[in-house]
Amino acid sequence: MNKQKELVSQDYRDIDRDHVWHPIFQHQNLEQANLTIFEEAQGTTITDVDGRKYLDAYSGLWNVNIGYGRQEIADAVYQQMRKLSYYPHSQINMPATLLAKQLADLLPGNLNHVYFSNSGSEANETAIKIARQYGYQMYPRQNRYKIISRYRGYHGFTYGAMSATGQSPRKTAFEPLVPGFNHVHPTCVDEVIRTIRWEGAETIIAIIAEPIIGGGGVILPPDDYFAKLREICDQHNLLLIIDEVITGFGRTGVMFACEHWDIQPDIITLAKGVTSGYLPLSACVTTTEVFNAFLGDSSDKKEFGQVCTYAGHPVTCAAGLANIKILTEERLWENAARVGSHLLEKLKSLQNLSIVSEVRGKGLMIGIELIETNQDNLETMKTNTIVRLMKEQGILIGKISYVVDEPENIIFIAPPLILTQGEADRIFETLRDILTSNDF
Repeated sequence: MNKQKELVSQDYRDIDRDHVWHPIFQHQNLEQANLTIFEEAQGTTITDVDGRKYLDAYSGLWNVNIGYGRQEIADAVYQQMRKLSYYPHSQINMPATLLAKQLADLLPGNLNHVYFSNSGSEANETAIKIARQYGYQMYPRQNRYKIISRYRGYHGFTYGAMSATGQSPRKTAFEPLVPGFNHVHPTCVDEVIRTIRWEGAETIIAIIAEPIIGGGGVILPPDDYFAKLREICDQHNLLLIIDEVITGFGRTGVMFACEHWDIQPDIITLAKGVTSGYLPLSACVTTTEVFNAFLGDSSDKKEFGQVCTYAGHPVTCAAGLANIKILTEERLWENAARVGSHLLEKLKSLQNLSIVSEVRGKGLMIGIELIETNQDNLETMKTNTIVRLMKEQGILIGKISYVVDEPENIIFIAPPLILTQGEADRIFETLRDILTSNDF
């Protein structure tokens, strides 16, 4: 590396250290950490400022579904910026309208009404507010405001979404949180029934759940879990909110993970894969029945009382349209199912190792739980070492963190949906070699 490039790299690190506050990171360790400066990316490969290439095996943050460097999205964004760069969604812009129609056509059942925002957290915050206002308007003689969510589930960083989140390390420093959230075991549907009985159904308005818990450890439900959950909601007049922020748009081998269990949500939340990370965009989509609860005379003040400056932004929606066109024309969920099944089968062979407790997942959403030989959870530092060694071999994987107050012992693999079988084999072989070595 020449001295000029080395100087430029160090200049950026110095500026970054002086001015940038990175998420979930102890900045006292910044000089030792020496964060990577990523400069460009194409396909499944991301390149740092020193020219080193990495296979991105967790898609940025579960979200670069169509891969990096798609010219079609750059062109769509550029043309829309030249045509209409912005106007608030109090009026109509064509990209937002067309994207809303496309989402309604793709989603199951009669999920027809789309409220746009900027992130998964905001989509879930919107869903929570819609549910509570719905309860206020539909059941005026009751006190329906409570929402049941699951431990280990993650729904966002805003106060309502964070209160729904079942991960104490992400919440403790910000308490007290929003009241009215009850958490239950992530896979025991009987606990939902008990909670409704103990709290009183007339005080509860909704249940929120990820089809597959993502950031909490890639936790799959029992096969009958969501059928029972839907039945419980129908019995007690509760809304079922399905959080597909991570799982949506092909990640699990179908377009939306709720298709695996034929789930019919009343509200669904989407983000990440809606633009594959090219621009920030999310959506909260409701059924016609939920939407109709907000109709009335102006004097009734039943309209949803929320506004977001960048909701339905024409440029981000143009990116969403171009992204979904690529996703559907190339049928990338089918590649996720095919290559994901191949990779999962390979990775499951690692369960023969004493260090691997379980390998689980669907499509290209895979978690690997690690243990010590004495059956305790692997120490966090050892998990960090595995992630570091994978990076040194040119493969970026993720680690599940800030979920519970115990060692962080789950790594995850969630590459772009364009992953080839050869790249999947490389991920497996590199991880196998590291887990069977004595380097950690």
